[in-house]
Amino acid sequence: MRNDIPDERTETDESQADLAAAVGVTRQTINAIERERYDPSLELAFALADHFDCRIEGVFEPDD
Repeated sequence: MRNDIPDERTETDESQADLAAAVGVTRQTINAIERERYDPSLELAFALADHFDCRIEGVFEPDD
């Protein structure tokens, strides 16, 4: 699954650690999601979208 988390973090001037703390996961989890090596749970995907004040589709896109 592709994602726009690095772009969203840049817009909010957050580090991976800041984002991880905000949604209750480790920095390594955020890193793995950003590198598209880990697909988040639905609960985490909703938490990330809520954090960036957008819909899940605004952060994540399915692979073609």
